[in-house]
Amino acid sequence: MSMSGLVASLSLKEFFKSLLGEVTGRQRVELAEVTEFYLVNLLSEFAVTDKLFTCEEGGRKDHEPLAILYHQALQQERAERIRTLRRLGDVSLYTVGFFSGALQSGVVGPDYYIQMGGTAYGHVAELTPAAGFAQVYRELCEKFRKVVEVLEEISARGMVRAGPSGVLKVYEAWVRTGSDRLERVLLDAGMMPRPKGQLAN
Repeated sequence: MSMSGLVASLSLKEFFKSLLGEVTGRQRVELAEVTEFYLVNLLSEFAVTDKLFTCEEGGRKDHEPLAILYHQALQQERAERIRTLRRLGDVSLYTVGFFSGALQSGVVGPDYYIQMGGTAYGHVAELTPAAGFAQVYRELCEKFRKVVEVLEEISARGMVRAGPSGVLKVYEAWVRTGSDRLERVLLDAGMMPRPKGQLAN
């Protein structure tokens, strides 16, 4: 990796670390420090390999169907099974966290990804030595839905910062869902008038 690439990577991790801490604090979601570290690295990796804050649904890469990944894992030896299940968990978490709006109208909805991802992380926790990252995967399994909600807000805040088209996507999602979290994102970005008497945090 070049020096400029390393600096960009470090800056990206600092960005996600700050944003993750901000959002988990606002949502009152408690995560172990090592789990936060895992999520920061996961978000940074997807930001490099995918368009993390893409505003067009077509910008999302097609991933292997989760059921196929799960079936593959069942046929594999332990080490390879762990890698496949971890990928299944990671892809599920990223997809439902950043593209839940698109999934609402899809063949399989967000709940499918939440179930598959949580189950995958649970299996990884069982297969991983206790001295390793087992506690991370166990926490991600137990708090999968809460972590998804954290990523949904991170996604919305990232899109708002990306420009007008991102703001429009967040606004349309808020109109469609009535989500309090999306309303807060729009309020904080100054895109909606605050109710009289309400102060910014």
